[in-house]
Amino acid sequence: MSKWEEKQVRPVLPLYLAAVTWPVASLVFPPYKLANLILVAVCSVVVYGAARYFCPMRVVRKLVPYATGSEDVDAMLTGIASNLDALHTLNDAIPDAQLSQAMNRMEKAGRSIVAVVENAPDKAPQIDRFARYYLPEVVKLMSAYVNLEKNGVKGENAAQIIAELRGNAETTATAFENQLDALYSAEALDISTDIEVLDSILKSQNLAK
Repeated sequence: MSKWEEKQVRPVLPLYLAAVTWPVASLVFPPYKLANLILVAVCSVVVYGAARYFCPMRVVRKLVPYATGSEDVDAMLTGIASNLDALHTLNDAIPDAQLSQAMNRMEKAGRSIVAVVENAPDKAPQIDRFARYYLPEVVKLMSAYVNLEKNGVKGENAAQIIAELRGNAETTATAFENQLDALYSAEALDISTDIEVLDSILKSQNLAK
């Protein structure tokens, strides 16, 4: 039951190099005189500054547990986050710019949905089907698409599947965004039709079960 949290971490190598520079520079400029002491300090500062330039900040991902007060909601959010990570990975493998953009929208809406429910766990029932079926189904369908591309499947049927996936992915992205909007209202939302359209495309070609 966790989520990823990113933070920037400053590398420690510049500090180590600056520390090593001090005794090395002292051998060249014995710090018995004030002028030499200043030169040693300047050398250390210059090395530190150069190392900082060539050693930029690192982004570290840390696993942080959800803590909504409900184990069921925590598990739901963890599952959504895992599927969104999978969707992101699939997106990196998709060359189609239009489809990739639609998947970016799906992921963005999904991350926002997680954030809303994390802060308001009582809204979890509203996204139950989204979490259990719709999002995993999209991941499955996009996995099938990536396999088509990876295996170099060509022909009229493959072209038709790709075209339909691309077109319906836009609709699905909008449905995900509508699901997010619905969390701010009392209206129930049913996005099953949008997902079923995508599902039927691959099932008709025996590419999804």
